[in-house]
Amino acid sequence: MSSTESEPEEAITKEEITQQVSAPPPPPGKMGSSSQTATATKPRNAFTELMKPKPHPPPPDSKHSHPSTASKLTRAFKDRDGLGAYLADPKAFPSSRVIYHNEGFVAIHDLYPKASVHTLLLPRSTKHNRLHPFDAFEDIEFLATVRVETDRLKNLVAKELKRRFGSGSRKEIEREQALATAGEDSDETQLPPGRDWLAEVKVGIHLHPSMSHLHVHVFSRDMHSPCLKHRKHYNSFNTPFLVDLADFPIPKDDPRRHPRLGYLDRDLVCWRCGKNFTNKFKALKEHLEKEFEEWKTE
Repeated sequence: MSSTESEPEEAITKEEITQQVSAPPPPPGKMGSSSQTATATKPRNAFTELMKPKPHPPPPDSKHSHPSTASKLTRAFKDRDGLGAYLADPKAFPSSRVIYHNEGFVAIHDLYPKASVHTLLLPRSTKHNRLHPFDAFEDIEFLATVRVETDRLKNLVAKELKRRFGSGSRKEIEREQALATAGEDSDETQLPPGRDWLAEVKVGIHLHPSMSHLHVHVFSRDMHSPCLKHRKHYNSFNTPFLVDLADFPIPKDDPRRHPRLGYLDRDLVCWRCGKNFTNKFKALKEHLEKEFEEWKTE
């Protein structure tokens, strides 16, 4: 086998690998904001409540670590080990980075998001979190726990999409108008269903993860982000290079086990309309902006 054939494909750039923790966090939004007080006229934002970075249940030392702790962690966990910083002490990081954490998992915002909402689920199991996903998910019991937690994060991402884009969505507007006319006690079966935001969320793991620690991508399918800069960025999320969590465990004879299959070098095909842009990334990027605007209004 030649060196080219044996070298695995990389989904991110060297810059992204070396700055996984030290790069500045995204602007804070409601995903990491403090909770709202529930009242009779203004119900609590359930998404905001769940996305607060708090352990479940809180241990005795549940206070947030000093910011200097995060700096120490960024120095200790470098390059491909960068995700280890969040596993080591998730309390050290702000809500703009860590969404929530519990005994088994840490959920964070991707430092270089490739979509409008892009999160990562990090299993804390020391037995599994340094393994390749093909090997880690041979453990059926462990895989089951990851699926349960991924569903939780997927629901949170769907709620965040609704929060951000619901007011401009035709299906959501139709439902709200019907609800306003029929009243709160109306028969749900007689109302428009609204938009299926869960269907807008993708879940998967890269064939060749660029980071050492096991992580699951949970993200919106819109591919709208200033961090989407390269052909491999796009194809790593829109070809079989991204393996759906539902496909695990992967059979031993599955062709995706091969180290290099050329997925990242495939033609650039729009995720929404199917138009082929061959290798013209700039043209695809411009097209994606238009698709994003139309997608928001569905």
